[in-house]
Amino acid sequence: QVQLVESGGGSVQAGGSLRLSCAASVYTNYMAWFRQAPGKQREGVAVIRAARNYRDYAEFVEGRFTISQDNTRKTVYLQMDNLKPEDTAMYYCAADLITGGSWRGGDFRYWGQGTQVTVSS
Repeated sequence: QVQLVESGGGSVQAGGSLRLSCAASVYTNYMAWFRQAPGKQREGVAVIRAARNYRDYAEFVEGRFTISQDNTRKTVYLQMDNLKPEDTAMYYCAADLITGGSWRGGDFRYWGQGTQVTVSS
């Protein structure tokens, strides 16, 4: 079975940085990061398709985050700088975009269990 395991979450002060990692059990093409805060809808953060040099980010990222993959394309990273309290959420890794699907709509077949990010003011 395909497994995605996130790591790197934690508690930081506003303005701090975290680097999230997601390791997949198999080769993946599209990989993405989502987040969900209590009482709020899940929202897309960033997506990557390294084979096409394609990356996209949510508007709220505002240049603060960078998504990347390793050379095996089995691991995706999210470097988060200048974190804000509003970034506090559970962050999830997703992989295998459904053909014709929308990444922002969460049209992925596989999801990780999540890693908690807490940003204090």
